[in-house]
Amino acid sequence: MKSQLYIIALMIGLFSCKGASEKAGHEEHEEAKFQYTIYTNELELFAETAAFEAGEEGNVLAHFSTLPNFRALENAKVTMVMQVGGQKLEQTVDKPVRKGIYSFNVKPEKAGKGSIRFDITSSKGNYEVAIPEITVFNNHEAAHESAESQEVHVPNSTPFTKEQSWKVDFATGFAQNEAFGQMIKTTAHVEASQGEEQVVTAGTSGVVHFAADNILEGKDVRAGQVLCSISGNGITENNINVRYSEAKSNYDKASADYERAKMLIQDKIVSEKDFAAIRNQYENARAIFENMNRSAGKSGQSTASPISGFIRQVMVRNGAYVEAGQPLFVVSQNRTLLLTAEVPQRFASVLSTIKSANIHNTVDNTTYTLEELGGKVLSYGKSTNEDNFLLPVHLQIANKGNFVPGSFVEIYLKTISDGQALTLPLTALLEEQGSYFVWVQITPELFEKREVTPGGNDGIRVAIKKGLAAGERIILRGAMSVKLAQSTGALDAHAGHVH
Repeated sequence: MKSQLYIIALMIGLFSCKGASEKAGHEEHEEAKFQYTIYTNELELFAETAAFEAGEEGNVLAHFSTLPNFRALENAKVTMVMQVGGQKLEQTVDKPVRKGIYSFNVKPEKAGKGSIRFDITSSKGNYEVAIPEITVFNNHEAAHESAESQEVHVPNSTPFTKEQSWKVDFATGFAQNEAFGQMIKTTAHVEASQGEEQVVTAGTSGVVHFAADNILEGKDVRAGQVLCSISGNGITENNINVRYSEAKSNYDKASADYERAKMLIQDKIVSEKDFAAIRNQYENARAIFENMNRSAGKSGQSTASPISGFIRQVMVRNGAYVEAGQPLFVVSQNRTLLLTAEVPQRFASVLSTIKSANIHNTVDNTTYTLEELGGKVLSYGKSTNEDNFLLPVHLQIANKGNFVPGSFVEIYLKTISDGQALTLPLTALLEEQGSYFVWVQITPELFEKREVTPGGNDGIRVAIKKGLAAGERIILRGAMSVKLAQSTGALDAHAGHVH
């Protein structure tokens, strides 16, 4: 189904790129052309057309970029339909003259107002893009006069052809008016969330014997997997092996006494009171033995992982003596993480308005929003202590990025605000000797370098206080490539085109 949504971002009747040509050293006069920029949901069209004259053949050079990635349209068949004064001209091109560029030649017979429509058939779908108004003039003088009246000069501009933009990570778009509150930039410590990490402790005193040679930090373990045993061999006091043998002996004796008492009570040889005492002693001995038997044996007491995950920390050496209750291992699942940020006391009044955050992970140099990580703000500190005069802010995130427990991340805490600001991605902003600039699109092949005054940023977007208006299309990605093109020498805006 063809898209019927036409979004006209920019229609320049004529732009000769005269200033750019002079910078590039072009002395000769270049025939003026009309330029049109049309956006739909799927495509960007940048078309250069001749100043059409009745009875004369004119050329249309159409550049198609797919959206939202701004890549050249490939493997498409394009039909151009021109309608002027009741005359319909149609031409189909099966392949581009150069990747993304389609050339058409038409000869309108009548002068007047008209339109051009492009019908595009590709493997990804069928699309329609239209230039709603063009003009066919009666003669060359009229066309030239119209061109002269519409000639545009843009100072401080740099050409950057579609062929150049298709080779780099490039995108244009608009600044956004949005709520933009106070930002608190700080660092946060990454820890495993409560319940996502368990400390394995020694159940008894003795010597630790690891269950395998690969009980190391980072080793994946499953719940119930034995990590080590604690043996009392060679220890005279609080020996687990002696206690196990004692418990087994007591259980065996209590079991035999209980079985004999069950037979004697039938003949009334044992009183009910004595039988109850014998049964009680048996049940106590059995409970003690079964409890020890689950984790201890002749080789000592076994210590297993309580959860599935990985060994984050080994806190004891193989063969070392440990006391009962001493930490041995830390096992973590690393699925949900706790971020603890600390902020100065001057932000105490706005901590309750923190609604979100952006987190920059220096491991993969990627900035995530709290929403992307399925996170939430848990709590914030309301008091300080003698050891730390900073206020903590706790956030919880899912470990969807390469976050490492124990590390630090940069974090931008975002507060709620009713104030609106014009914002754009940080990738659109360039800094030169303390001044900041953006590239404003004049046409998809010509950009004006504009100085702006930035405000605060949240690690992803930055507020613009001055220098940019809503509705101006700017380079969002690829600004550095245009800067490099400028520094290496301005090119003719038509360089590389096929006419």
